Amino acid sequence: MNNKIIKYHTLSPSQKQLLDAAENALCQAYNPYSKFSVGAALLTQNQEIITGANVENAAYGSCICAERAALVHANALGYRKFEAIAIIGRLENSEAHESVGTITSPCGACRQMLFEASQLAEYDLEVMMATGDKSEAVIMTISELLPYGFGPGQLGVDIRAFRT
Repeated sequence: MNNKIIKYHTLSPSQKQLLDAAENALCQAYNPYSKFSVGAALLTQNQEIITGANVENAAYGSCICAERAALVHANALGYRKFEAIAIIGRLENSEAHESVGTITSPCGACRQMLFEASQLAEYDLEVMMATGDKSEAVIMTISELLPYGFGPGQLGVDIRAFRT
C-alpha cells in the first residue's frame, strides 16, 4: 500500500492544480451541522477538472459528500472517465485546531462510488487526500483504498454501454 506522506511543494504542477481546485470547491460547502467543509476535484481523462463540495441537510441521511457531489456533477456534464480525484477537508475555524493537519479520506459510500467510476473508466483512479492546510497529502489508488471492491462485475452487469 502506497501511503507515504507527500509534501505539497513536491507535487507535480497538475497535482497541485487539482488540489487547489478541491480547496476552491471546499469554499462552497453547505455544512451548518458538522461545520466540516470538504472539497473534491475530479480530473477527467481529457484533463478537465470537475469539482464538488459537501452538502448537508437537516435530514442527515440526505447529505452528500464532496466526492459524490463531484461525481454527480461530472455525470451531469457527460463525463464518466476519470484519472484522479483530490480531496481536502477543513473544520470551520480550524486554524487553531489539530484537524487542519489531518488527512481527509473518503467515507465508505464515496469509496464505493469512486470504485465504480474506476470500473467505468477502466483505470485505477488515483486518490489524493490532503491535510486541511494542503501541506501534506497521501496518494493511493481506489483499489488500495477499497481492496476487493464489489462492483458491476460481481453482479454480472455489463457497463460498457455507459462509458462515454
